[in-house]
Amino acid sequence: MTINKVMVVGMGIMGHGIAQVCVQSGFETYVYDISPEACKKGISMIERTLDKRVEKGKLSKEDKGAIMGRLKMVDKPESVKDADLVIEAVFEKFEVKKEVFAQFGKIMPPHTILASNTSALPATPFAAASGRPDKFIILHFHQPPTVMRLVELVRAIQTSDETAQAAKEFCKKIAKDVCEIKVDCPGFLTNRTMIALLNEVYYCLYEGVATKEDIDMAFKSGFNWPMGPLELSDFIGLDTLLHITEDLNKRCGGDKYVPCPLLVNIVSAGYYGTKSGQGFYDYNK
Repeated sequence: MTINKVMVVGMGIMGHGIAQVCVQSGFETYVYDISPEACKKGISMIERTLDKRVEKGKLSKEDKGAIMGRLKMVDKPESVKDADLVIEAVFEKFEVKKEVFAQFGKIMPPHTILASNTSALPATPFAAASGRPDKFIILHFHQPPTVMRLVELVRAIQTSDETAQAAKEFCKKIAKDVCEIKVDCPGFLTNRTMIALLNEVYYCLYEGVATKEDIDMAFKSGFNWPMGPLELSDFIGLDTLLHITEDLNKRCGGDKYVPCPLLVNIVSAGYYGTKSGQGFYDYNK
């Protein structure tokens, strides 16, 4: 199967980034969000990003116009009858995503592949909920999708070889490196390892081992990270990280993923990171 037309569901931070990657790679791309305003905001962010590239001479005005011409907002998913691939990028909550796949499994054409951008949730239950389990797969893009090359590809038990192959070919066309996850396991590879590390960093800050500034400096200076773990957490979204940590703790047991009380309290205060203006750092200044 060849993928030519893509639909992105959810136009938040990840969704609009995935949509931009698709249109820049030549795919006709439909975008949908339950909130029309969120969809318009996501499209505006894509256009602003392209405008900056035009200003820097990295993109011509003509190419920018062609890219935006391939981006189509829809207010009803039922109006899309020819999408070959639907990529879900809604909030990282199991029941919300499950409902999306149950809905889109009914309204999309029979050939359409349904994919989730979940960063830790299991593939197999979503595949079952879709009603077309052989055509379901996880494509876990990394933030920001326009920069990060990695996509974790996770098959459900029911995913067909044809679906997996089509998904891999799609990833190659959008210039992504594919890491095939061989088992539908909690957290896949990157979050299974990274969440444990980040959670331990939160405990170090919570216990007063070092200041947040020194912790971030240590990782940048000692491990050559482009940004420190606390800066990275703010960028990803602390609410999202808490959801992932709680899910891993529930599914894996033990004490490796017990959420640090500091993370729980910060999220309870409404401090989600850069998207809310406050996280470990204050972005309102």
